[in-house]
Amino acid sequence: MLKSFLPNEHVKSIFDIQPEKLKQRGIKGIITDLDNTLVAWNVRDATPEVIQWFKLMKDNGINVTIISNNKKERVELFSEPLGTPFVFSARKPLSRAFKTVAKQMGLKKNEIVVVGDQLLTDVLGGNSAGFYTILVVPIVQTDGKITKINRKIERRILNYMRKKGQITWEE
Repeated sequence: MLKSFLPNEHVKSIFDIQPEKLKQRGIKGIITDLDNTLVAWNVRDATPEVIQWFKLMKDNGINVTIISNNKKERVELFSEPLGTPFVFSARKPLSRAFKTVAKQMGLKKNEIVVVGDQLLTDVLGGNSAGFYTILVVPIVQTDGKITKINRKIERRILNYMRKKGQITWEE
């Protein structure tokens, strides 16, 4: 059961995800979370670095779609200036939104990675839907109420996985 929470890869930030490595693996699409993955949950707009990362992916033929449990206004406000598709109120970790995005991208599961900062939503949802998952370190340590509860559960899962030797990175 806990294997469902185990990401395929762990990186410090989205900026460690480079198109060359993705293309070597046959990756043509990224489904990414928004809050605390791309920017802090309380930051409205993309930073210049995030804008550059999206451009880098686009220039390399890698499609990016944002998928968030947040409200339409928040996700749309962030995504539209980037010209990137998005899904709001995604109900992660349910796999429906992930599968819908893959179909919209016209890509196979093995051509897409799911990127996010939470085990209980992003990694579990991506794994359940059959995608390669990459966990990033949350941008900030503050969270909304529900996410604070999730983080406590995540810490227990990560500690257990660390003790069992399933993960080697430190937070």
